[in-house]
Amino acid sequence: MKFVLGIDGGGTSCRAALATVDGTVVGRAKSGAANIRTDLTGARANIVEAARQAFLAAGADPQLIPHTPAILGLAGANVGTYRQQLETILPFSRSRVETDAEIALEGAVGSGDGAMAILGTGTAYMARKGGKSRAIGGWGFQVGDQGSGARIGRDLLEQTLLAYDGIRPGSPLTDAMLAVFRNNPEDVVEFTTNAKPGDFGGFAPKVFEHAEKGDLVANFILTKAVADVEASLGALDLADAAPLCLLGGLAPLYAPRLSARYQALLKAPLDDALGGAVQMAVRLFAGGSEAPR
Repeated sequence: MKFVLGIDGGGTSCRAALATVDGTVVGRAKSGAANIRTDLTGARANIVEAARQAFLAAGADPQLIPHTPAILGLAGANVGTYRQQLETILPFSRSRVETDAEIALEGAVGSGDGAMAILGTGTAYMARKGGKSRAIGGWGFQVGDQGSGARIGRDLLEQTLLAYDGIRPGSPLTDAMLAVFRNNPEDVVEFTTNAKPGDFGGFAPKVFEHAEKGDLVANFILTKAVADVEASLGALDLADAAPLCLLGGLAPLYAPRLSARYQALLKAPLDDALGGAVQMAVRLFAGGSEAPR
């Protein structure tokens, strides 16, 4: 075995890192979404493509993919049998699918105690105390992922339609959003028919941008979102000395909005989720045998 693969897949994109057996990353690549609950077939295709591109980026032959083991941390792996279904159809020599929260915690705090929050298209939380990990959230856009980019985007569209109907006050943000849909509320509804979490999440940065300008609707949405994030952090029952790492595309936007209690715990992550996947792959596969689940 010459290489190991780390894969980090979510509702917006899939990242792959090819590393030597000592953990040195030699190639990175990115492809499309890889949420295995919302699109198992598409996720599999994007995972394989990201792996192929990572080999190319390293100047290595993608024909080695079937001889390379992989750790995959994927959105949607915490429910149902999607994890097991995917493992049977992946082309790697050995495949171990974990949740995106598990590889994120590994990357953020290493093997020690601490906690992390993934704040991106979806949300997920995990804390480790005395070697025991506990995960909360990550239940998906329809019934969970409070505070996520997808939920923020969905809330923005809801507020836009409420403003259009005169039920709630509008703002420059709702005006701008309606303009995106040609000032036609029916186009907003049509968008939601086939939209995936990443499609909704694409509107989230616009909410943060307008909130900085004092937009009333933007701040209304974010006040609720921050409260949801802090409620989840509260459920983790964090120790005062335990590091808290925020990960995901929305992490730097959320950090200054958290209360003093959580800002005091914030620490820079040791690595990102992809780095966590690589670390796990080295630990479990580089020795020649996989540790039991």
